[in-house]
Amino acid sequence: MKLLANKRKLLLLLIDFVIFSVVYLLTVLLQAYSPYDKMLSAGGYMLNYAIFYVCILASRILLNNYSNVLRYADSKVYIKMLVSDAVGGVFALAVTRLIEFAYLGLWISATFICLDILVTISSRLFYQERTRQISKSESGKRHNKIGVAIIGAGKIGALLCDELIYNGSSHYVPICFVDQSKDKIGSMIHGIKVLQNDNTVIDKIRALPIQEIFIAINDLDGDKAKSLFEFYSKTGCKVKLYDLPISEYGKVYDNSKRVIREVKIEDLLFRSSMKMENIKTKEFYKDKVVLVTGGGGSIGSELCRQIAACRPGKLIIFDIYENNAYQIQQELIQNYGSSLDLFVEIGSVRDVKRLEAVFNYYKPDIVFHAAAHKHVPLMEHSNCEAIKNNVIGTYNTANLAEKYGVEKFILISTDKAVNPTNIMGASKRMCEMVIQCRTDSRTTFSAVRFGNVLGSNGSVIPLFKKQIEKGGPVTVTDKRIIRYFMTIPEASSLVMEAGAMAKSNELFILDMGNPVKIYDLAENMIKLSGLVPYRDIDIIETGLRPGEKLYEELLIQTEKLDKTSNNMIFVERDTPYTRAEIEEKINILKEAVMLSEREIQPDLIRDAMMRVVPTYKLPDEVNAKAESSREMSLVS
Repeated sequence: MKLLANKRKLLLLLIDFVIFSVVYLLTVLLQAYSPYDKMLSAGGYMLNYAIFYVCILASRILLNNYSNVLRYADSKVYIKMLVSDAVGGVFALAVTRLIEFAYLGLWISATFICLDILVTISSRLFYQERTRQISKSESGKRHNKIGVAIIGAGKIGALLCDELIYNGSSHYVPICFVDQSKDKIGSMIHGIKVLQNDNTVIDKIRALPIQEIFIAINDLDGDKAKSLFEFYSKTGCKVKLYDLPISEYGKVYDNSKRVIREVKIEDLLFRSSMKMENIKTKEFYKDKVVLVTGGGGSIGSELCRQIAACRPGKLIIFDIYENNAYQIQQELIQNYGSSLDLFVEIGSVRDVKRLEAVFNYYKPDIVFHAAAHKHVPLMEHSNCEAIKNNVIGTYNTANLAEKYGVEKFILISTDKAVNPTNIMGASKRMCEMVIQCRTDSRTTFSAVRFGNVLGSNGSVIPLFKKQIEKGGPVTVTDKRIIRYFMTIPEASSLVMEAGAMAKSNELFILDMGNPVKIYDLAENMIKLSGLVPYRDIDIIETGLRPGEKLYEELLIQTEKLDKTSNNMIFVERDTPYTRAEIEEKINILKEAVMLSEREIQPDLIRDAMMRVVPTYKLPDEVNAKAESSREMSLVS
């Protein structure tokens, strides 16, 4: 590839040399008829020629004119060519003016510069158009091309059309544009007609040889993407996006080139992903020693990625599961090499001695506590383990953070901690209480609460994908169930910003937007796979699982929350328990654990949790009132 590029540059240099020489010769002949400029000696002409050639060539090279692929050259390329030749020519004219016997004269020199620019640019335009026509001709000879409609006749749509038409290797042929701008409707772009985006366009597309639809619109948010996807899916055509690539976790690669890609469920659920643009936030983590417990998990690993980008003094990943820890370690080593001071320690937050060894050795400034058991049905069954890992693990980590003078401790919490109906949610609410009671500590403790994250281990979307790949059925526990969702990168960015702004025992709440109906999610994922719900793949209800409720509490009720500098982060007003009260609750749970360790699913744990978390309720009690809840009314 590099050899071909060098050959192309050498060919361009040769063509430019011939053009330059021919134009110079014509200019010299023209001088014979000029009454204003004197004739030069043979040596004077040779020196004048050499100075102009060297100056113009150097100017072109400095402005990278030979690095452009002419086939895709736009107006900017030609403007840069004009500027480089003009600058080089003026400089050459100034040099020859200082050498009297090599000075051709102002009028004839200006004429030469203009002619050289005109002929050189014309040759490139001719080459570009000729190449495009050849590509178009070869493209037209290809059989079985896929006809496409392009939604959006703006700049992005026009660029996509240009690529499809003139790229000989393209498997697509544009048939029409669709746009709502009255100025464009009925006009032609690259010979392709623009149709009006109205209720009749579905039938028009069905009548044309179109198999796929490409949405090519700038700044496409989740609501708009969902609306367009649902509307154009009625055609029976496959709907795709001409957009920036997106990772499996919903992260948009902003510096990438637009590509034709499948619509992902992330495109339909969310507004544009929030980026950590706050320079103060990045500066806060710079040069700090940061410890992430559960650093190999879904949220923990993304926190490690974003912390690494802030150039910390040290980053310590602490996790009990060595496979996940190894994966994020290798990823960070590949991305940052020796520039990141990275350490991985295997251990459990239950093990106080191992945890203390880590704190004593690294002396962290910041601790993100993401280690937790999170699967609701599993924790309903193994409820004793939820207490040991979530509650006692948090208690251990918080105590050591105080002992070793940690600057800030940030707990990762969940919406399931709000009026919990299961052991997992109740254990996370107890974790929040453990953190909030430390009002007299030199360490700043805070918790960040948010809902489900896409792509996390064991979440519903990977489950649906596997079920669809196997041909179904797709299972939902209840068609009425709703949940809040957020992408992993967005949640992690907000957690880091909340951690940076934390001052004293705040409980931060992240704005998750509106809840999503899981049944609608299942239907959309089937459609995204090019299938039809209930015709190609069934959706069946399996019944609510133990501890599961139909809805999670509405996280954002701004009349009950305090605002922060970020309009997606709020602080809940909550009166914390005292240290003595929390110690009493911890002792109740420890005693229950001790008495229950020989049992598989002890009722004693649930009874103890009911005593220490007053908001813990049975799921039937909450689900019976679900239909009248404010949360359920937000989803049609």
